Amino acid sequence: MKYYSTQNSNHEVSLAEAVIKGLAPDNGLYMPGSIPLLSLGEVDNLPSMSFREIGYLVIGKLFLEDLSESQIKELVDHTLSFDAPLVEVEENVYSLELFHGPTLAFKDFGARFCSKLMSLLLTKSEQTVRVLVATSGDTGSAVANGFLGVDGVEVIILFPKGKVSQLQEKQFTTLGENIIALEVDGVFDDCQALVKQAFLDPELNKKLLLTSANSINIARWIPQCLYYFYAYSRLPKNGKKVVFSVPSGNFGNIGAGILAQRMGLPIDQFVAATNVNKVVPDYLKGEEFMAKPSIQTLSNSMDVGNPSNFPRLQALYRNDESLFRERVKGYFYDDTETVNAIQTVQPKGYTLDPHGAVGYLGLKDFMDENPGFVGVFLETAHPGKFRDVVEEALGEELELPERLAAFLEGEKDVIPMGKGYEEFKGFLEKLS
Repeated sequence: MKYYSTQNSNHEVSLAEAVIKGLAPDNGLYMPGSIPLLSLGEVDNLPSMSFREIGYLVIGKLFLEDLSESQIKELVDHTLSFDAPLVEVEENVYSLELFHGPTLAFKDFGARFCSKLMSLLLTKSEQTVRVLVATSGDTGSAVANGFLGVDGVEVIILFPKGKVSQLQEKQFTTLGENIIALEVDGVFDDCQALVKQAFLDPELNKKLLLTSANSINIARWIPQCLYYFYAYSRLPKNGKKVVFSVPSGNFGNIGAGILAQRMGLPIDQFVAATNVNKVVPDYLKGEEFMAKPSIQTLSNSMDVGNPSNFPRLQALYRNDESLFRERVKGYFYDDTETVNAIQTVQPKGYTLDPHGAVGYLGLKDFMDENPGFVGVFLETAHPGKFRDVVEEALGEELELPERLAAFLEGEKDVIPMGKGYEEFKGFLEKLS
């Protein structure tokens, strides 16, 4: 299959080039040239299949032209090595728990898939690949742990100083080996801008083989569609329509859900739930899309003022604004509302993290306005990753999973970095 740039549909590349380059030379994001459809029989059969069997089916549809059946099986087995349980929180409201992987965040799925696919595609390469990653929290830890120790790959993670939770930070600043952490004196958007500028710098790219493991990379983005298929297969629908509410920052996660819908999964509606970084909810309510400086919140992984994956959403809806706004509804919430949600849901026997709380609120507001739905919100990280926020909200201590608590014992090792591009470029050039 060929992959085209969202900036120019005539610019087409192979899977290998799309994955290794990450970003198109025109600053566009790569998209599959065609989106395969599951048959009605295949969709009806999903409830009888395991998570991995669903993975073989879906990834097979997407990648069979480029990978062998054995490679697809290896890729899926490596990615889906943990569960994504659907948990009933209240009547017709379910949490899709995506935090049962190595770093207890949803990005473990995409990071593990990306690292394995990249290693399959790089088997004949003798050049070291530098993976550049901007993170507002969970991406850094998932990618660092997904690529740790992978031969021929060096990971450089840029994160905003003082704007990532302690646990998140420890998960990617204490690993060493082939993982380098740059502590940028700025916000997430500054980190993302540095990465994008490096990809588009022809002089730098002559010296280094650069790629990305952010959701702008097709290999990080596509596999996230798998847990939508899985959740739908386990969801008791009872004749009701289905809505997924996705806590959103860079909008790759909801884009993967829309990809699943385009492949034939009968999802009736999506909710894009954000914190006060609300450029997309504003757009969905009829305003012009306009990037803005990000605002720091308690749900820090969504503190994004210029979502990179927005062009993908437009492409998935064939640049039809009316269809986009019809199929996706936007809601946003401030920190007070986020804390209130954590406090409200706790007596129901369920503990939300700040991002899941935003997803829950978006789902509830949508369902209040639109009866006849059964809904799923994505719980994207274990609440222990945001221990300070959750414990303060609930007035009680959280018990951390052992593998999460273990990260706190590591010693932080970072390189301070300003937000100017020339300093970052100079650092990269020293690696060549």
